[in-house]
Amino acid sequence: MKKHIPNTITCCNLISGCIATYWAFMGVAYLALLFIVIGAVFDFFDGMVARLLHVSSPIGKELDSLADDITFGFAPSAIIFSYLCTFHIHLPFIPFLAFIMAAFSALRLAKFNLDERQALGFIGLPTPANALFWGSLIVGLQDWSADSSLFTLHSSLLPYLILVGTFISCWLLIAEIPMFALKFKTWGWKGNEIKFIFILSCIPLLLFLGISGLAAIIAWYVILSVITTKKIKTN
Repeated sequence: MKKHIPNTITCCNLISGCIATYWAFMGVAYLALLFIVIGAVFDFFDGMVARLLHVSSPIGKELDSLADDITFGFAPSAIIFSYLCTFHIHLPFIPFLAFIMAAFSALRLAKFNLDERQALGFIGLPTPANALFWGSLIVGLQDWSADSSLFTLHSSLLPYLILVGTFISCWLLIAEIPMFALKFKTWGWKGNEIKFIFILSCIPLLLFLGISGLAAIIAWYVILSVITTKKIKTN
């Protein structure tokens, strides 16, 4: 019986991603983001439970990747697609380019399954971080659209900026850029400096920016990872 518990949790992640996708297509980005967050919680616990119960299996690994691509690949793509559809774009195919992110997320997950270098960190942007970035960013943009003057000023350019950002995200997903993971072997400051700095800096971002602070946090995570990597190589 216990061998089915981790896979059940993984399926809850997948179902959360399906619900997130539904709300994304309905244009309700904040509910889509909510279910992406719920999916991320399930994603965090399925592997932990599998290790605690000693019931890890190849099928669980494959199921986890499938669920992750739905929740952290397809769902954020659908959020971007629906948001782009709200603009009057002369080229009707533009919003569909958002789904390229789902393909690159699948590629990133496949690479992760085969890459033995990612036991203590990541190579490339993790798909949950990418999904949280786009979900919170679109929610923030929808909130900011209440300021009609600001929104009207940039509305003609905004869809294309989002599209460029989508392509950059796709590259980051598969880029050979080491990124730190929030995994602690010890709770002391030494050896965990970057992780503690990151966690502490997240607090003011959330306090001042609210839900949009998640997008700022993910952007800061990428920047801090790149800076840290360069510093290590320089030393």
